[in-house]
Amino acid sequence: MKVTFPHMGNTYLAGKALFEDLGVDVVVPLPNTKRTLEIGTKYAPETICLPLKINLGNYIESIEKGADTIIVTGSSGPCRYGYYAEVHKEILKDLGHDIEFVVMEASDGDIKEFYRRLCKVTNTNNVFRMAKAFKNAFRVLKKADKFEEMVLKLRAYEKNKGEIDNLYRRLFKELGESHGSHEMLRCLQRAFRDLKDVSLDKKRDVLKIGITGEIYTIIEDFVNLDIGKKLNDLGAEVHKSHSVSGWVIEHALYRTLGRSREYDIRKAAQPYMKTFIGGHAQETIGHSVLYAKEGYDGVIQIMPFSCMPEIVAMSILPQVQKDWNIPILTLIVDEMTGEAGFITRLEAYVELLKNRKERQRSEALLSWN
Repeated sequence: MKVTFPHMGNTYLAGKALFEDLGVDVVVPLPNTKRTLEIGTKYAPETICLPLKINLGNYIESIEKGADTIIVTGSSGPCRYGYYAEVHKEILKDLGHDIEFVVMEASDGDIKEFYRRLCKVTNTNNVFRMAKAFKNAFRVLKKADKFEEMVLKLRAYEKNKGEIDNLYRRLFKELGESHGSHEMLRCLQRAFRDLKDVSLDKKRDVLKIGITGEIYTIIEDFVNLDIGKKLNDLGAEVHKSHSVSGWVIEHALYRTLGRSREYDIRKAAQPYMKTFIGGHAQETIGHSVLYAKEGYDGVIQIMPFSCMPEIVAMSILPQVQKDWNIPILTLIVDEMTGEAGFITRLEAYVELLKNRKERQRSEALLSWN
């Protein structure tokens, strides 16, 4: 058995750490590229959402490297993600690939079946060994997400432009060359120490922009055309509303216990969307309201073309913008998205926010005098 999985933000780091610790033969998915997208677009249904196309490209590239088992998480509810595995399985079968899919979910609450699948992909039935490997893999994921969060916050303040980018590239190169969670955690610890030594100009006047929307397009920088870096370079501190480690904590821990960490988010969305409609529509609305309350200068919703939950959220956001007096920009991405037009929209939006901020300061100064 040679396992692989989708490339989605930093998830590949957790997968690499987990399977290497357990001694499982793993094909770590390649970073998403134009080729990945072209492969997925060629074989996937034309009107299906972008993440399914790129995941398909991931799988075919991994199969070319010898993978024979694909591991994915399960889902239920209105979002099309719930049937990705079945669609991918049929497409790969039609292409002549004899691949086994292992969906990590407790179908109809069948915990025994979930445990059987877990033992199959981890190549052990030792619960303690399994738990230790998962714990260390999650530590890698959480620290990688935290490092990215700090980069998006600090890069707008760096005195020597490019210093943080160099740290970021070096870290992920080292993580790719490391073996197992312990080596990866040491790389992350060094990177955090180096990040503290970066010279910052904290007096610099920067904007604060929140990124919300569909989780895959938020966390996968190839898909969002590295929107965080582009906004940093335009003079904005950025915060992403979703991370993979946050999703794991919410769904694998809190919701299995019948709880949620997202009470405040759902409460903020209540006046506009009272019920769950699939995907991350409620979170998109709730995060937008919370960003406004926290004093952010703007919010950007990013979503795949044809994503129905986000289309519903998009129709509601103009009212959120009016009620909370915060400019909200929606960006829709698909395989046809061009970088030049994307950058132009970001530049215009950032210029709008800067002018608005300056006008608010002038008005406040006049009223004070």
